[in-house]
Amino acid sequence: MKTTIIFDHPYGQAAGFNEEHNRAFTAAILVHLKEKLIARGDTVDIIDLHADQFDPIMHKNDLINWRTQPFVDEQSQNYLERIQASDELIMLFPIWWEVMPAMTKGFLDKVLAKGQVKIDTPSGQRQLLPTQLKVRILTTIGTPNPIYKLKYRNPVGNMLKKGVFNKMGIKDCKVMNFNAEDISETKRLNILKNIDKYV
Repeated sequence: MKTTIIFDHPYGQAAGFNEEHNRAFTAAILVHLKEKLIARGDTVDIIDLHADQFDPIMHKNDLINWRTQPFVDEQSQNYLERIQASDELIMLFPIWWEVMPAMTKGFLDKVLAKGQVKIDTPSGQRQLLPTQLKVRILTTIGTPNPIYKLKYRNPVGNMLKKGVFNKMGIKDCKVMNFNAEDISETKRLNILKNIDKYV
C-alpha cells in the first residue's frame, strides 16, 4: 500500500525528537507514524510543505491557471500526481486559532484545483481523484477537544471531511485531534506508540 503524508509544521521533521526549543508533537507523530507504516509494509511518501518551500498564496496568475489550465503550477501538479498514485492520504498539521496553518489551506486551494480533481463533461462532472482513497486528518491542538467540538463545532474537521473530501466523492475520511498540551508525557508517549491505530 502506498501512503502519502502531507506534513505542515515550520519546525520541520527534525522537531520530532523531543529536543528542547526544537520540538513539536506534530513532528513526533510524523516520525512514529512513518516508522509504523514502513513496519507494516507501506511505501511512505512525505510531502513536507516547509522543506519544499511551498507558496500557499493564490497569486493572480495562479487563479487564472486555476480557472483555465489543468494545473496551477508544476509543484501542484507533482503533489497531485503523488496523491493520485496513493491508496491512503494522511494530512498532519497543528491547529492554530482553531484553524489550519496557511500552508495547509494553500495546499488545498492550489493542489485540489478545479481542473485537477474534477472536470465538466457532457454528462456532468467527472472526479479525477480515486474515490476509494482513504483519507486521515491528524491534527495537534491546544484547545481541549470537548471545547473544540462543542463550542467551535470542529471547524477544521467539518471543512475537510464534508466540504472537501466528501464533496469530491471520497467517503473514507476521518479526523483525529490530539491535544498534547493538556495530557501527561506518559499519555503523549502512548499516543505515539499506538499512532498506527488511527490510520
